Amino acid sequence: MPKRAAFPDIYGGKKVLITGGLGFIGSNLAHRLVKHGAEVLIVDSLIPDYGGNLFNVESIKNQLTINIADIRDQHGMNYLVRNQDYIFNLAGQVSHIDSMNDPYTDLDINCRAQLSILEACRHNNPGVKIVYAGTRQQYGKPDYLPVDEKHLQHPTDVNGINKMAGEWYHILYNNVYNIRASSLRLTNTYGPRQLMKHDRQGFMSVFIRQILDGEKIRIFGDGKQIRDFNYIDDVVDAFLLIAGYSDCDGLIFNLGGDEPMRLIDLVKLMIEIAGQGEFECIPFPSAKKKIDIGDYYGDYQLIKTVMGWACRTGMREGLTRTFEYYKQNKEHYWTNAD
Repeated sequence: MPKRAAFPDIYGGKKVLITGGLGFIGSNLAHRLVKHGAEVLIVDSLIPDYGGNLFNVESIKNQLTINIADIRDQHGMNYLVRNQDYIFNLAGQVSHIDSMNDPYTDLDINCRAQLSILEACRHNNPGVKIVYAGTRQQYGKPDYLPVDEKHLQHPTDVNGINKMAGEWYHILYNNVYNIRASSLRLTNTYGPRQLMKHDRQGFMSVFIRQILDGEKIRIFGDGKQIRDFNYIDDVVDAFLLIAGYSDCDGLIFNLGGDEPMRLIDLVKLMIEIAGQGEFECIPFPSAKKKIDIGDYYGDYQLIKTVMGWACRTGMREGLTRTFEYYKQNKEHYWTNAD
């Protein structure tokens, strides 16, 4: 395994652009990069339903620059990518249900806007390194478990198709134009600074909010669906590793968790940690059932072998930290909750 320099040695004094940087993963990346001495520029549209939250960077707002802009603006991106050493490309529409209800917006953000970023880099900063945030949803309903990077992609929703296209635009520009790019296919990421105010961006935030609000959790189906999970700090580690080394340019990596579990067991653990809550299993709503992928957990041996990445935060520890964070900061995340 190649020897890896410490993150501060890589990022100190470097210019880093984070698209979607006021959202969940982007803001956590910003906190880490500021700590390591990077010059961080956040670009975020602050479209209300997409997760951007100024409170996510409140404690470091004087240590970075925020530009409220939409990645769909080609002229703006032409300017913003200039002189950046690294780009973490996290901006996107991630709701599976929204992608089915409004496929054109999903197409616009997850495909055309990705080309805008890549074209901006090709013409204005061809030496930059980009890491794209892919998703397990690209695989669709698994043919086998655990799912490795060789698994066929057959998405079950518009979002999965467009995220797959966005990823391959990045790999194409790496291969054809030498715009150094890699992709991380994320699984269920959880932790502080996640969007909590509505139910359209993953079940983890919904369960957390319902428990803290004293509401009964409703699990669709029999609760035996298996998922894997990554705590946000481990995901940030992966992004920083992938961006910092050239031996992963053009490669695609799965992330995955070490503790796959049934949703019903996840909820029981969450209730135990929070010290409150109850649940029931209910039939799947028809719209959700049609795009449900069944069981999923990923094989992350490639990133472990190439980059030395591993899950360092167990579920109990990660969930404990998560509940503590939202108990302390609830008023900044529950606003206008549906």
